[in-house]
Amino acid sequence: MAERPIWRGHLRLALVSCPVALHTAHRETSNLHFNFINPKTGNRVRMVTLDAQTDEELQRRNLARGYEFEKDQYVLLDDEDFEKARIESSSTLTVDKFVTADSIDPVYYDTSYYMAPDGDSAQDVYVVLRDAIRQAKTVALSRVVISRRERAVAIMPMQDGLIVHTLYEHRDIVSSANLFDRVPKDRPDVDMVKLATQLIERQQKPFAPEDLEDRYEKRLRDVIDSKIKGSGFKPAAEAAPERGNVIDLMAALKKSLGQTESKPAPKAKPKAATRKKAG
Repeated sequence: MAERPIWRGHLRLALVSCPVALHTAHRETSNLHFNFINPKTGNRVRMVTLDAQTDEELQRRNLARGYEFEKDQYVLLDDEDFEKARIESSSTLTVDKFVTADSIDPVYYDTSYYMAPDGDSAQDVYVVLRDAIRQAKTVALSRVVISRRERAVAIMPMQDGLIVHTLYEHRDIVSSANLFDRVPKDRPDVDMVKLATQLIERQQKPFAPEDLEDRYEKRLRDVIDSKIKGSGFKPAAEAAPERGNVIDLMAALKKSLGQTESKPAPKAKPKAATRKKAG
């Protein structure tokens, strides 16, 4: 059974409209989860919601949302207040413009959602919009309200459907100027770049989901299993990564490619002269 959508509305391009639904694309089913434990008793620690002034214990279902407009002064908002703030993007994804995918720096991408047609009547319009975006080799930019916040989104084809990526605002991105400004501006040695390119081509392979496995969690599970069984766990010794500067980059690149320079053959030692015995 398909999961319930987190948003339902319309995808609109000019006068063309298509009912769509957004579905969560990520889930954390295999991640390890830990509880806080009192080591003296071995009991789990319970987190309690308290009134900051009276220390009264409260139930989360009885709480209200409040905005602090002055120090310790809050205005309370209910569902009706949030409903009054609805805007077009609360129910309609209107495409504002199209851009090339490489014009969006990866640092702007946030959460992903599958965009599926919502109902049989939406199928025809959906596939037309999907194929048009794919053939134009572009990304559609739009906006949508999710969790009471309007987010800019990038819409692009994925397999037989469309996927939506929420985008960070520019103000949310930490500037890289003080980091990348220190990178040398001079062009690197052409031959070294050529060797590095060969190294990349040699290691180029098709992407596979197995490439994303969390190896740390796998090792941590082994540690947990050994503690449950009461057996010791000894991780295999791993060589410490070399953190020093590469003195000879050209030699390192050639060595990585298995192209180490052949060493000159040692010079033959001169044969000792033989003396004839006097006869």
